[in-house]
Parts: sequence; structure tokens; C-alpha cells
Amino acid sequence: MRIAVDVMGGDHGPGEIIKGAVQALPELSGKVVLVGPTEIIKDELSSHKYNTNKLDIEEAPEVIEMGESPTKALRKKKKSSIVVGANLVRKGKADALVSAGSTGAVMAAGLLKVGRIKGVKRPAISTVMPALKGETLVLDVGANVDSKPENLVQYALMGNVYAEQILHKPEPKVGLLSVGEEEKKGNELTKGSHKLLKNLDINFIGNVEGRDIFAGDCDVVVCDGFVGNIVLKTAEGLGNALFKMLKSELDESMLAKVGALLMKSGLKNLKKKMDYAEYGGAPLLGVNGVVIISHGSSKSKAIKNAIQVAQESIKKQVVSRIKENINERTGEING
Repeated sequence: MRIAVDVMGGDHGPGEIIKGAVQALPELSGKVVLVGPTEIIKDELSSHKYNTNKLDIEEAPEVIEMGESPTKALRKKKKSSIVVGANLVRKGKADALVSAGSTGAVMAAGLLKVGRIKGVKRPAISTVMPALKGETLVLDVGANVDSKPENLVQYALMGNVYAEQILHKPEPKVGLLSVGEEEKKGNELTKGSHKLLKNLDINFIGNVEGRDIFAGDCDVVVCDGFVGNIVLKTAEGLGNALFKMLKSELDESMLAKVGALLMKSGLKNLKKKMDYAEYGGAPLLGVNGVVIISHGSSKSKAIKNAIQVAQESIKKQVVSRIKENINERTGEING
């Protein structure tokens, strides 16, 4: 097993990215391939005296910056860490790519370099969100701002496989994000998607609303990327705001501080559950290889966990299982 890691991506590369890769090694059944400028990587490894037994280096002298146009950057910077990493997966020289770089660039590299699974019309970015009972997988959260009912059905199939294999949820409950639980509620996209999903051989529970994502009564929630990205960013913003409000209240009251001290363990567990770093990264489902997109502000902990997610996806053959599901159910998707 070889997992390529883009060391130049994100706000904290290469230092935190390399640190996370090294931290992942003891639990990794294989090697990590650090992709980036060789001299920078070697300097970082030697300055921290990291053990390099399970590390390889792949030269990639160029970097795609966050503000660049993804498709233009892919064409111009063929030796960038993202492109080189994606090519390693395409050529079978790596089993997965982990990157905290530009989401658009990583997605474009996955699509154009790694390639789509045959039959998949549009790959989807999926993310795990904390819930009262376990967690909920939401997709798409940004790969496609415009989707058709057939796309949402494929998201459901791919999310179903991922929830079974990686989140360990037998017969996951799949819901369609809409403005009401009734079948006839929603826009043309959700109405058309509902008609197809209810005839699919999965555990489809019908329409769900935004609040259901965090209630934990649904394991997989599907939506188009425009809505999904708003849901994701709103949830991130709300989580950060709530903790800041709580801290502000605690600073103003000694009684509240005493109460918080008594609740320290519970508050620590809550913060951990809401920390994106615990979940590692967002899998790009539908491409012909394992591609994990990490948060731009990822530090070592998030990268370590992203590598572990990549490893489990490889071991559980998520890509192969998605291929099987898409091919077997093409007729169901087309009605």
C-alpha cells in the first residue's frame, strides 16, 4: 500500500502535513509518498529527525495556490504536487491521494487525471457530520452546484457503500434533503430524485430536512453540491460561533466557570466530536481511485486521520464496490 500525500497543500504545509504523515506511519500497512519539492521535504525530515523507514519522496517542484483557476493551473503546472500525486494514483504507483490543497484543484485532478469510474456521471465530495447518534454522511458538498436526479441517485449509491464499509453502518438509512418530509415537497430536482430513489434497492427513508442531519436518524443524506456546500459551511460557522459564545459567557461569570469545570470532561468530548480534524478529510467518491480532500487549515492530526481514512478505503475496496453498485443498478437509475 502506498498513499501519496501532497505536502504543499493547505495553510500549514509542508511542516504540519509532513508531521501528520509521520504520525500515521505506525498504524499504516505500507508507505507514505511525500509529494513536493524534494529539498524542502528532506530539510523538514532532517530538522525534526523523523524516522523515514516507511517514507518515499516524489519530486514535484510546483505548487497550485488557493486562488488559482483549477483547470488552468492543472494545465500550466503539470509538475505541481496535486497533479503529480493524482498521476501516481492513475498510473497505479500510489493507491490513494491525500491533499489539503485547493479543493477545486484536487477535485479537477481527481476527475481529469485519476478519471471517473465508468458509469459515474459526476463524482461527489462527501463529508461526515457529527450527530446526536453517531455521525451522518452528507454528499455532495461542493463538487457539482448543478445536478440532475440521476446524479443524486448515484450519490445515494456511492454514499450507501461508503457508510457500510467505512462508517460501519449495516443497511444505512438514506435520506433526500428537502424542505419537508412529504414526497411532493421540494423543487423539481428533489421531486425527480425521489421518484427514482424510492424504486432503488437501498434503505431509502424518503425526504429529510436540514435538522435531521444532526439528529442521527439518517445515515446518508444526499443533495446537490450547491445546497450541500451551504449546509457544510453553515454547520462549521455555527459550531465555531457556539464555542465562542460559550467562552464569552464563561468569562463573565465565576459561577459559570465553576459549572464548566464540573462539566470539563463532557465539554472536551463535545469539542472533539465537532472537530473536523477527527474525521480527516472528505472522500471524492466516483473517481477511479481513493482521493481524500482535507480541510485547508488541516494540521498534523487531520492529516494523520485523513491517511487512516485512505487506508481503510483501500482495504475495504470502496472504489471496487462503488463500481459494482453503479454497474449493477444502471437500469434502476435510468428507470
